[in-house]
Amino acid sequence: MKKILIIGAGGQIGSELTTYLRGIYGSRNVVATDVRECKALGADGPFEVLDALNATSVASVVARHEIDTIFNLVALLSAVGERNPQMAWHVNIGALMNSLEVARQHHCALFTPSSIGAFGPSSPKVRTPQDTVMQPTTIYGICKVTGEMLGNYYHHKYGVDTRSIRFPGIISNVTLPGGGTTDYAVEIYYEAIRSGRYTCAVPHDVYMDMIYMPDVLRACVELMEADPARLRHRNSFNIASMSFTPDIIAAEIRKRIPSFTMDFNIDPVKEEIARSWPDSLDDTCAREEWGWHPEWDLSRMTDDMLAAIRSRTAHPRHA
Repeated sequence: MKKILIIGAGGQIGSELTTYLRGIYGSRNVVATDVRECKALGADGPFEVLDALNATSVASVVARHEIDTIFNLVALLSAVGERNPQMAWHVNIGALMNSLEVARQHHCALFTPSSIGAFGPSSPKVRTPQDTVMQPTTIYGICKVTGEMLGNYYHHKYGVDTRSIRFPGIISNVTLPGGGTTDYAVEIYYEAIRSGRYTCAVPHDVYMDMIYMPDVLRACVELMEADPARLRHRNSFNIASMSFTPDIIAAEIRKRIPSFTMDFNIDPVKEEIARSWPDSLDDTCAREEWGWHPEWDLSRMTDDMLAAIRSRTAHPRHA
């Protein structure tokens, strides 16, 4: 990767990935774009307002900046998507198709995140294999499976260097999530610091795979820099880091904040989605094909999350 375009840079992954990539490849070589102005991303590198659903505009940015690698991070997330499935399909697949076509025409590599949401209730729940039945019951998951298949199609038919990761729920102390089923695992830390209590929308005993943002950022770079000759899979790799229930994460917080309490107000949509997803993923293929390994576990992440949120609360001007 030499000249990188991030589409959807204002979201949970993009806002941190932009900074991370600029630190590696140089600020001028990472062009951040989003449908809305984002002054923070324009402060230390190029930023443009870009509608990912406008293929001509996407192609123009790629040509003007001589882009060789595109990160397409545009998506409406699972719970939001269920409220407006038609819009979710229009946005998620529209942005992907434009990214694929522009990558084909301009000979770019393309990264698009997939998700554990690509699996459904008929997939094996524990150590879900890389290659297995995928029949998701959400429009978000349907978009992700479609995206994986389109990525493979563009690679096989046109030779586009498409690569993808099925991310677990992503936990970050920088950018709040935007309507996903795993959001509770971020919100719980903020509420533990703010009020000492949390009302969880997901049942206490539901396992879901999770990953801490520093591992996400590193995985993106390691996959995109991997030798293509080693990649038997492309779209999309399982990766795993930690798997827990709301009860388990609450107990981990209680080790550091003994007075912390949690109750439940179950969201039936989130419950249905959560129970349809894997408890844990088998990431053997990612480990073998490009050397994936997680560096963060629940205990270490909890220490880091609470310290970061306390620091931000004490110095709100840095938030």
